[in-house]
Amino acid sequence: MREDLTVLRHRPFRRLFLSRALQLLGSSIAPIALAFAVLGMPGGSATTLGLVLFARSAAQVLLLLFGGVIADRLPRARVMVFANLLAFVSQAGMALVLSADAGGVPALFALATLNGASTALFLPAAAGILPQVVTRDRLQAANALIRLSRSAATIGGAGLAGVLVSAFGADRALAVSAVLFALSTLYLRGIVAQAPAARPSTPRMLTDLRDGWREFTSRRWLWQVVIQFSVLNACFNGGIYVLGPVVADDRLGGAAAWSVIVTAQAVGFVAGGLVAMRIRPRFPMRTATLATFGFVPPFLLLALGAPVWLIAVSTLLNGVCSDIFEVLWSTGLQQHVPQEALSRVSSYDALGSFVLGPLGLALVGPVSAVVGVERTLAACAVLALLVNTATLLSHSVRDLPGRPTAPTSAPAPSGEARNA
Repeated sequence: MREDLTVLRHRPFRRLFLSRALQLLGSSIAPIALAFAVLGMPGGSATTLGLVLFARSAAQVLLLLFGGVIADRLPRARVMVFANLLAFVSQAGMALVLSADAGGVPALFALATLNGASTALFLPAAAGILPQVVTRDRLQAANALIRLSRSAATIGGAGLAGVLVSAFGADRALAVSAVLFALSTLYLRGIVAQAPAARPSTPRMLTDLRDGWREFTSRRWLWQVVIQFSVLNACFNGGIYVLGPVVADDRLGGAAAWSVIVTAQAVGFVAGGLVAMRIRPRFPMRTATLATFGFVPPFLLLALGAPVWLIAVSTLLNGVCSDIFEVLWSTGLQQHVPQEALSRVSSYDALGSFVLGPLGLALVGPVSAVVGVERTLAACAVLALLVNTATLLSHSVRDLPGRPTAPTSAPAPSGEARNA
C-alpha cells in the first residue's frame, strides 16, 4: 500500500488528485442541494425536478462526443479548466437564482443544461490526461486513488450537503459547491504539459469523430464491454435506483432502511478501491468482468424480500466489485488506446455505456405495474447474469493482456507531465 501511495509524490499527479477530489466533492453536494431547492420552490414537484435533471443529462449525452474531440485536439488540462469554470458559473448561477427568487424553473433549466455541457467536456479530458501525468507502471495505483477520492467524496458530500441544506439552505449549499469547483480549477492550472504527439493537420470534426469511432470499433474487447454496461446500467438504474426505494418503502422500513443499503454500497466503493490498488491480474479484463457478477445479488435479494442487513451486504459487495471493475477498466483503456485518441474513445465508451440508462428509468415503472416489482427485479437479475456471462465468454475480453504487445504511444518520461 505504501509503495502505491508514492505516486502522490509526483507533483503533476498530486495537483490532479487534489483537483479531482475537490471537483468530486462539489459534484456530490450539487445534486442533493438542487433536488431540495427545486422541491422547495412554489409548485415544486418530482416532475419539475425530473425536467431539470433531464436538461442536465440530455446536454451531457448530446455533447459527449464533441467533448471527446475537443479533448484530443487541445491540451486536456486546459479543457478541464474551462469545463470547471462552466460548472462554477452554472452552480453559482443556480445559487443566485434561488437566493434572489428570480427566473424560476426556466432559469434553473438553462443553468442545468450548461452544467451538463461542462460535464460532457470534462469527462473525456479527465479520462485522457492520466497517462500523460504518471508513468505506465503507476497507472493502476493512480486510477485507484482517484476512485478512492470519488468514493470518499460521495460519502462526505452526501453528509455535508444534508448539513448545509438544513442549516443554511439549498442556495448556499449550491454556492459551496461552486466554490469547490473554483478551488479545483486552481490546482488544474498548475499542470503544464505538452501534447503526446504532433498531429500533421487539424481535420474536420466529423473526420475526428470517424477516426475515434474506428479506434473504438477496432477493439472487440472494448465495444463488447460497453454493450454489456449499456444493459447493466439500464437494469441498475431502473431496478435499484427506482424499484429499490419502492421495496424499502413497502417492506423494509422506509428511507432509513434504504439509507443503510446505500451507505453500505458507498463503503464497498472505498474497499474496492483499496483492493484494486493492490491486485495485478495477468488478464485484467477477465478479472474486471468477473467482478461484474457482483451486480446480480442486489436484484435477487430485493426481489426475494430479504432482510435489510443481507441486502446491505449485497450492495457492499456490489460497491467492491464496481470499483475493482472501474479501476481495471480505466487502466486497460489507458494502456491499450493511443493517447492521441483516448478522449474520443472514452467519450464513445461513456455514451454507449449510459445511453440505455434513461430508458431503464422510463420503462421500469410501467413494466413493474404490469408484471409486479418482484418479477421485474428478477428479470433484471437474469438479464444482468446473461450479459455478464456472454462478455466473459468472449476471448477478446477474457484473454486481453495487462499490457499491449507494442506501446500505443511513447510513454511519458519519469518526472514529466505531458498533455494533449
